[in-house]
Amino acid sequence: MLTKDVSAEIEAVLSALDAEGKEPSVALVKARLKSKVPMPALIAVIKSWRSSQHVPKVEVAADTQEPSLEQRVKQLELQVAELTRKLTALEQKHG
Repeated sequence: MLTKDVSAEIEAVLSALDAEGKEPSVALVKARLKSKVPMPALIAVIKSWRSSQHVPKVEVAADTQEPSLEQRVKQLELQVAELTRKLTALEQKHG
């Protein structure tokens, strides 16, 4: 069975929620994900994120179709939000 790593997508969602000042919950994370991730995996990831700001590797069954342009743009927006948050934190730390 083909699998794909969705850790980066989950981390981008968690970081975006954090940047918005929202506490990550299963419902909020699941609503923003493009990939289908089992609830027990989401619960474990959110617990890990809350305790150490770490997202463990999460793999799900690979979708055989390519993501749409809209999905790709949304993913890029999440990645930009994550990178912006990290850059701001670095600037404040070394400012």
